[in-house]
Amino acid sequence: MNIQKNISLKKYNTFGIDVIANRFVEINSLSDLKKIIASEKDLFLIGGGSNMLLTSNINKLVVHLNLKGIIVNDTEKEFVFVTAEAGENWHEFVLWCISQNYGGLENLSLIPGNVGTSPIQNIGAYGVEIKDTFYQLEALEIATGKIKTFTKEACNFGYRNSVFKNELKNKYIIINVTFKLTKNHHKTNISYGAIKTYLQNISEPNIKDISNAVISIRESKLPNPKEIGNSGSFFKNPIINKELFQNLNKKYPNIPNYIISENEIKIPAGWLIEQCGFKGKRFGDTGVHEKQALVLVNYGNATGEEIYNLAKKIQETVKSNFHINLEMEVNII
Repeated sequence: MNIQKNISLKKYNTFGIDVIANRFVEINSLSDLKKIIASEKDLFLIGGGSNMLLTSNINKLVVHLNLKGIIVNDTEKEFVFVTAEAGENWHEFVLWCISQNYGGLENLSLIPGNVGTSPIQNIGAYGVEIKDTFYQLEALEIATGKIKTFTKEACNFGYRNSVFKNELKNKYIIINVTFKLTKNHHKTNISYGAIKTYLQNISEPNIKDISNAVISIRESKLPNPKEIGNSGSFFKNPIINKELFQNLNKKYPNIPNYIISENEIKIPAGWLIEQCGFKGKRFGDTGVHEKQALVLVNYGNATGEEIYNLAKKIQETVKSNFHINLEMEVNII
């Protein structure tokens, strides 16, 4: 292990924010990770750097988790268990599973980040979430150095949420994740409108077709972090009560909505932001993407604080106009 000093984290976060790590180490093995936590408890972990906004320099030891490897346990007739190490790139892992004809993750193609952080956020897209195929994960307890297995129930998954964002935050380091994937794909999810449209000329779309559809849709409206710094969806889609929705529907008859339960309706955050006039607006080197109002971007040299201030301004405007609280999906550091 080589602990470096005063390292820029610009290439380690998808927003491309140039902050400095006082100390930095890249971890490529579980044994090295155990050595690190045996000597240091106050750590700052970076995987794919896709769900964070860095607003200041980091004085903790920054640990870039780069554990690699995929293991397949093929013991059942209908399902296969695939374990990926935390440092595997998420999209590359999804494509690998599709190449093996393992189904269940195809709707989650092209989501930025690494496998290890995917359960923390319960990442999701186009009608599918991690919890739908999640089987278990192994995590290293920072305080003791012991490895613990977490089942789906123990992770307490919610909408872009898990136990690792709440009571177990900063207490465990996820080292691998196991998914239960299908061999025969009878229950693929193509209910999302844009996917249906893309696949309308394919009579029996396979998991590769679905993945291609998702990739095409995402590329058409979401900026590539390698070209424009961003972290994907910056805000969660808010869930409001029926009474508030009915009041809003009188004023905005075409407000898009998704019924969650008898008294819960989900409203697209991007639509709310667009109605407030932010879509495509630029403020110095930061702004709101021209094709997707849910995405805040760094055009080159924006600071994390500037992006955070824009996010706060958007929250305040949406609250004032719609009486809806927008919650940030991205972790503010």
